[in-house]
Amino acid sequence: MPIKYYNKKDGFDKIAKLGKDRIPFFFAISYDKSKIIVQRLNALEKIKYSFNSKKRVHPYTHKASLHKSPIDFNSYKKAFDKVIEQIKMGNTYLLNLTFKTPIEANLNLEKLFYIADAPYKLLIEDYFLSFSPESFVKIEENTISTYPMKGTIDASLPNAKEQILNNQKEMAEHVMVVDLLRNDLNIVAKETKVDKFRYITKIKAGDKELLQVSSKISAKLSDKWHEHLGVILDKLTPAGSITGTPKKKTIEIIDKIEPDKRGFYTGIFGVYDGKKLNSAVAIRAICKENNKLYYYSGGGITLDSDAKDEYNEMIDKIYIPV
Repeated sequence: MPIKYYNKKDGFDKIAKLGKDRIPFFFAISYDKSKIIVQRLNALEKIKYSFNSKKRVHPYTHKASLHKSPIDFNSYKKAFDKVIEQIKMGNTYLLNLTFKTPIEANLNLEKLFYIADAPYKLLIEDYFLSFSPESFVKIEENTISTYPMKGTIDASLPNAKEQILNNQKEMAEHVMVVDLLRNDLNIVAKETKVDKFRYITKIKAGDKELLQVSSKISAKLSDKWHEHLGVILDKLTPAGSITGTPKKKTIEIIDKIEPDKRGFYTGIFGVYDGKKLNSAVAIRAICKENNKLYYYSGGGITLDSDAKDEYNEMIDKIYIPV
């Protein structure tokens, strides 16, 4: 049987019903919310996921390798310049610009899923794979928390931590995302606060390590949040960290500028166990289309962004975390 994809209304209604009945389920929501997967945890089909688990023991001895064929810089810069033009017009202040890159891999998606070392992993059939370092929201005991991740640097660079934390462009970008996510939480909850601002985590990026800058924001939900899960997830998506600010207008600009639909890339996926919810943003993603593989990646653009740096960052984010 093929996976059942719900439309936006039916998908969020299904999430609300299962939440109200406290029935554990898995969910995945595409970037534009046109495709939603909702499956009971005791009846998962054609879905594999892993949340915050230690690297799995697997039988594969091959080392993962990728060959990437990114768009040329001039093509990237045309889209980049359109974003800068929109920023100068005041229509957006931060926009996450993404592209898909044709790749060739020596392993299939299922093998890549098992060997990848990432906090959040998702495999949808033989179609979509994400090994994401970015949490979306967690809900436990009426507290909802989100962990926006914005700002990356090669950990091997001299004084890498000081460089990334003292970079004014990176600081401004991170502040905008934190403000956006704080406003998003205010829509569904109250008593919103920034618990931890700009802390460093280390993530694997192929043969090297990256330092990633994150913050933690939390708020209080009502006692009835379980039955309102559909509404909560609808209002919070797509994730602010992979769209920009102001969100509504920035999403409209993304739709006009990006050449390809994102699909489940930069959507969200998660698990509700009847008591709490955990979820992630589907970044670091590979999609199989017409038997060819494409890796989706991108980065946040602000007025101070340099086109060449952003282009190189987009390419650097194409890796298998092993």
